Amino acid sequence: MAVQLNHTIVGAIDAEASARWLAEMLDLGEPVHLPPFWQVDTANGVGLDFASVGDGNPVTPIHYAFLIGEDDFDRVYGRITARGLDHWADPHQHHPGEINRHDGGRGVYFLSNDGHYLEVITRPYGSGG
Repeated sequence: MAVQLNHTIVGAIDAEASARWLAEMLDLGEPVHLPPFWQVDTANGVGLDFASVGDGNPVTPIHYAFLIGEDDFDRVYGRITARGLDHWADPHQHHPGEINRHDGGRGVYFLSNDGHYLEVITRPYGSGG
């Protein structure tokens, strides 16, 4: 049997607000309410199921990387800069305000509204270029 990732749970302060934030940032479809979750689907069928962590509980930051097209990168990066979001060319945040050009593509790291480490790349790592 081939194994595929179907969905994962994403901790959030406010599940609906966070699902809508990500859907807007990445041009994804409208989140679907599947109580108690708010689900955002990616193009390869993986669901991100946002769940509220509860009053006063912290969100544990997780890294999520998204493979997107070059035109999509322009739009996403435009939103990052238009909103004044901190962003980096590297996961260690040593190159603020920059993007990377690994494997002949482009990539950038930024934080979600809940503090998750998000990354968008236009070429998979190790793909050359």
